[in-house]
Amino acid sequence: MKLVHVVPHISAEAAGPSYSVPRLCEALADRGHDVTLACLAAQRQVPGVRVDVYPSWPLLRRFAVSPRHARALRAQAGQVDIVHNHSLWSMVNVAAGWVVPGQRAKLVTAPRGTLSAWALAHSRRRKQIMWPLQKRALARADLLHATSEEEYEDIRRAGFRAPVMVLPNGIDLADGLLPRATEPAARTLLFLSRVHPVKRVELLLDAWATLEARHPGWRLRIVGPGEERYVAGLRARADCSGLERVHFDGPLYGTAKTAAYRNADLFVLPTHSENFGMVVAEALAQECPAVVSHGAPWAGLEREGCGWWIPNEVDNLRAALDAAMALPTSALQAMGAQGRNWMRRDFSWEAIAADMEAGYRWLLEGGVPPACVRQR
Repeated sequence: MKLVHVVPHISAEAAGPSYSVPRLCEALADRGHDVTLACLAAQRQVPGVRVDVYPSWPLLRRFAVSPRHARALRAQAGQVDIVHNHSLWSMVNVAAGWVVPGQRAKLVTAPRGTLSAWALAHSRRRKQIMWPLQKRALARADLLHATSEEEYEDIRRAGFRAPVMVLPNGIDLADGLLPRATEPAARTLLFLSRVHPVKRVELLLDAWATLEARHPGWRLRIVGPGEERYVAGLRARADCSGLERVHFDGPLYGTAKTAAYRNADLFVLPTHSENFGMVVAEALAQECPAVVSHGAPWAGLEREGCGWWIPNEVDNLRAALDAAMALPTSALQAMGAQGRNWMRRDFSWEAIAADMEAGYRWLLEGGVPPACVRQR
């Protein structure tokens, strides 16, 4: 099949869609498909995939307006089989919903978490302005793509009735694991993600205010990029609470990021909203058990015996962390090993790409839909 995937940008240090969309494209290319990734900024290449980068209007950069991209996509839609449009609320994504329908290509649209209640309330004014355009683009999709059960429900609540393909992101698992640090000075509770209000780091600090005294052998490590003023506010909050074992370490990439997961005893993500939560999969892939809020679609943590999935309130977070931190290292490591086995079994990119291909073929050829596709 000839496939075009559309995403606003891919960064050099990949996270979120900047990781998952190119990796999906690469996995599809490995299955023999002709794959193009179209975007407005790319700081790296994708093995086996053609990456087309188009200029955008500098005065409206936030809206990602690119007439050249829209014209190229219109031409491609008459020649390829599938256009897979990732994310919403930028004109690069709106354009796909306007120029593809009615042509040879079928249109698949993945909201990527942008229809959750929290996401809709964030930057509300801009989204109200764009909604008439965005709604039409969503309504004209031949197939919608949700990365979790929760996102499937978000799509249906928004009133869209097209078939939905429910497929998570994948995760890369190296053949081997980095060795853990020997004799660490303290056991580590790790938050590793974008340091942003949606992640509810304030809630974590409030919980830690009690836990720090109860667990003197533990430290809290907060890792990730964040707006300087917001991070300064979090530091001030920690100082005002008299917290001593909280470390704000900034972003980590590559091997340093992997080592942070490997050397942590427990991972935590008290987020408001995630369509998938790639950092949870990354932690589990490195044998680090996790405590995750209901804002992320990780109910399987408890079913698979590799973590806790909790209501997003400070009392619930404090209680879950308290119980987890009281466990011996050996128990947490055993839970982490079960998490890695789960990632290997259900989240390999090879398996995700095979299911994605089945969804595409059903869209093009009809017949009985694969198990990943749901029709109303």
